[in-house]
Amino acid sequence: MPKVSVTIITRNEAADIAAALASASWADELIVVDSGSTDETVAIARRHTSHVVVHEWAGYPAQKNFAASLASHDWILSLDADERVTPALAAEIQRTLQAPDYQAFRIPRVTRHLGRWIRTTDWYPDYQIRLYDRRSAQWTGRYVHESLTVTGGIGQLREELEHYAYRDIADHLETIERYTTYAARQMREDGRRAGWLQIAGHPPLAFLRNYLLKGGITDGVPGLVISAMNAYYVFLKFAKLWAGEPSRSQRPPAQP
Repeated sequence: MPKVSVTIITRNEAADIAAALASASWADELIVVDSGSTDETVAIARRHTSHVVVHEWAGYPAQKNFAASLASHDWILSLDADERVTPALAAEIQRTLQAPDYQAFRIPRVTRHLGRWIRTTDWYPDYQIRLYDRRSAQWTGRYVHESLTVTGGIGQLREELEHYAYRDIADHLETIERYTTYAARQMREDGRRAGWLQIAGHPPLAFLRNYLLKGGITDGVPGLVISAMNAYYVFLKFAKLWAGEPSRSQRPPAQP
């Protein structure tokens, strides 16, 4: 079976990095690339692996490609600090790589928020291409929604990757504020514009999609809150695009 290197990019992830690395302890190699944490992230990471490198932030795709370049093995599992590899997922990865038929694999991701695992709304199944052969794939993108460009086939795993995205609603709102700035900047550079229709029309449609079509209504109050927050993300993104806000936000954290 090909050996697996797990890569994690970090910045101020002291609260999560130990659990993330512990969940990946089955892998053949653990690599952490930190972009200048001011907390204990680096010290904690070094308790779990000797492969910890401090590297100036270069943007999500470049930082993840740099982490992959440090790996001793060609098969990479790219993990975020707020994610956990379950024993079932680890076993499926090991079985799959005994005779891989594809150059990369999508993994369903489930997010825990507001006291439960969310398997409704746009959040599920949040498929992520994270397991890949670096000889056939590389990270691409700009500010948000970096993705793997794969030369070859992409398979799909069944077991879930666990995601602890937000501490609370305040943390959720802070993330929305930051990422809508990047999203608006990217859309503006792509030549997109926003007007009344986008600002007034898209958010209600996003809410209805999340709450009714994607089953948020079955998740009680958490489903209602998440559907509303997802709609707010859409509203703020288009409002910032319309306003033409300059991109002055600070360097982003290590999770997408």
